[in-house]
Amino acid sequence: MLQGKHIILGVTAGIAAYKIASLASMLKKQKADITVIMTPNATNFINPITFETLTGNKCLVDTFDRNFQHNVEHVALAKLADVILVAPASADVIARAAHGMADDMLTTTLLACECPKIFAPAMNTRMYNNPIVKDNMKTLSDYGIEVIEPATGYLACGDTGEGKMPEPEVLMEYIIKALTPKDMKGKKLLVTAGPTMEKIDPVRYISNHSTGKMGYAIARAAMLRGAEVTLVSGKTDIMPPMGVHMIDIVSAANMAKAVKEQADTQDIIIKAAAVADYRPKHTADEKIKKKDDDMSIELERTEDILDYLGAHKKDHQFLCGFSMETENMIENSRHKLEKKNLDMIVANNLKQSGAGFGTDTNIVTVLTKNDTVQLPIMSKDEVANKLLDYIIKGVSV
Repeated sequence: MLQGKHIILGVTAGIAAYKIASLASMLKKQKADITVIMTPNATNFINPITFETLTGNKCLVDTFDRNFQHNVEHVALAKLADVILVAPASADVIARAAHGMADDMLTTTLLACECPKIFAPAMNTRMYNNPIVKDNMKTLSDYGIEVIEPATGYLACGDTGEGKMPEPEVLMEYIIKALTPKDMKGKKLLVTAGPTMEKIDPVRYISNHSTGKMGYAIARAAMLRGAEVTLVSGKTDIMPPMGVHMIDIVSAANMAKAVKEQADTQDIIIKAAAVADYRPKHTADEKIKKKDDDMSIELERTEDILDYLGAHKKDHQFLCGFSMETENMIENSRHKLEKKNLDMIVANNLKQSGAGFGTDTNIVTVLTKNDTVQLPIMSKDEVANKLLDYIIKGVSV
């Protein structure tokens, strides 16, 4: 994704400037070509030599530095840049950029760049909430510049509130998003993920081993590609992807209700969740006490969400299901594809090493009405993008 991409990091005067060293290191590990441009005051917070050591490129500060490689360096950099991120973005630089000023190397380069631009404001809470600063950020947004909402927390000035720069991992996601082609822009996609939990009593429940990794990978990939994503998820330990509408659920009934409420407006629905097929017929109000003899729990079927979606599928919708099998994978999955009126089903075998619950990889076979394609072992992020590639071919984009 980032290999060979030229990324400009604009660093302004703020205590959070030190965090950009970590970001530069992360980008370098992804084989990106990074140039750091600092405002003169930013050098009071972190030394340019730090960035030069991490990136292998000269850190630029002075517009009129004669020790350069290009004839008109800010223009040459602007032509090379695939994306520019200003972080931390001070109130001063936000104001100057919003009004077209070009009085240092950073603002001059910003004006010359035609690539995607991202600002990560970082400042005192009262400064951030000042109407003038708010207007300047809106102006940047109106010009097509992405302004990242700051985190809330304890600030270097001692205040607590808005104005904290997001962590480098979050900034990295915004860079990746800016560089990802938007072939799903304008599409609405719903994906389900994770396990359901079916209550036995106030202490116990029935569930499964799903971690949600595959569904979350699909949601993130679709978001990066420009889709409007809704993620209906059971309980997981995964941080939700940025820019995704989250609906948290617990039981199969919760998930069925949430999916039904959203389904009609979706262009693509991907059911990657591991939904319980059965739940206790009766739920105890108090904890069931342990007895000397065996205990049995009467179960009843939960609603088949995928079957409902197939029966109510709209003409414009693409419906994709998942099938996890331990035997007769292709035969069972193709039967499910046909019975539930799916456009595609993604099958894997729980017994196969590198596939199934809790792994970072998956080995899947993609089945449609007319085709069967077996994919090699891939990361779940790679599988997610490959599935979206197939789906895009079946959707009018």
